Amino acid sequence: MEQSVQPTLFEALIVPHRSLSARALRLLLVAICGLSGGTGALFVWLGAWPVGGFTGVELLLAAWLFRLNARAARATELLLLSPTGLRVVRTAPDGRRHEVVLKPGWLNVALQERPGRVPALLLVSHGVREEVGATLGEAEKRDLAEALRQALDRWRNPVFDNPQLREPQPSG
Repeated sequence: MEQSVQPTLFEALIVPHRSLSARALRLLLVAICGLSGGTGALFVWLGAWPVGGFTGVELLLAAWLFRLNARAARATELLLLSPTGLRVVRTAPDGRRHEVVLKPGWLNVALQERPGRVPALLLVSHGVREEVGATLGEAEKRDLAEALRQALDRWRNPVFDNPQLREPQPSG
């Protein structure tokens, strides 16, 4: 069965912010291993051999935590507004996808203020509350909320331009 291709009226791809690139992360791990390995070797040479074992455990733990952080960076959230609905497609770091489709006619975009924390960006429609952009900062959430509101407003109030209905231009 062939699916019809619908125009995309709004699209936003949300990815978690990571301050280190993959190359910088590798360099950081090499530097940590070099410094910690050197320190551990020094303590073993001085006769405090248990420090060498603890240094090795620390290095393994640090490498594992950096790997988890890099893996979590593969998560994405995609917001697609088409004439039939707003699709929220979340992709987990392991590749699993979860999709929610909300009808844009009654959809509200709300920022739920939370004292001392970044506000939650919620899509609310007929009792369904879907939080989006959890990895964004406050300014980014406010910008996304405004962009979504404008896109929904354009969806609800389309501008039609039919050349046949225009006033005739005087020739001359």
